Amino acid sequence: MSIKIAHVGVAVNSLQETLRFYHEVLQVQEKGITEVERDGVTVAFIGVGESNIELLEPLGPDTNVGKFLAKRGEGIHHLAIRVDNVAEAMARARKHGYQLIDPEPRPGAGGTTVAFIHPKSTSGVLMELVEGEPQH
Repeated sequence: MSIKIAHVGVAVNSLQETLRFYHEVLQVQEKGITEVERDGVTVAFIGVGESNIELLEPLGPDTNVGKFLAKRGEGIHHLAIRVDNVAEAMARARKHGYQLIDPEPRPGAGGTTVAFIHPKSTSGVLMELVEGEPQH
């Protein structure tokens, strides 16, 4: 199995305010901004080598990211690992007793396929399994 870090998800209150840092200090532009209505977020990807930083702004306070921000404030939300096949990785996780959040693979940002593993199963880190390269 070949794995890579797909991205690090960062929960933010305002994409526009957060993007100022990347534009002004690091002098990089986002690859694109996409609304993922199913997940209740607007997402911006910043390229970092072969990986990305995924900035997540909630569409409202009752979304998962909105609740995360209310409880913990801005910061790292999840670590995404690119896998060859999300369904197979999920089957292995189930077999070994890891708690999955998603019962089946589902569409992710940029045309990817994703599934999340509960942080209680992964040393406190929300893990996202990602199949495919995002299209921006």
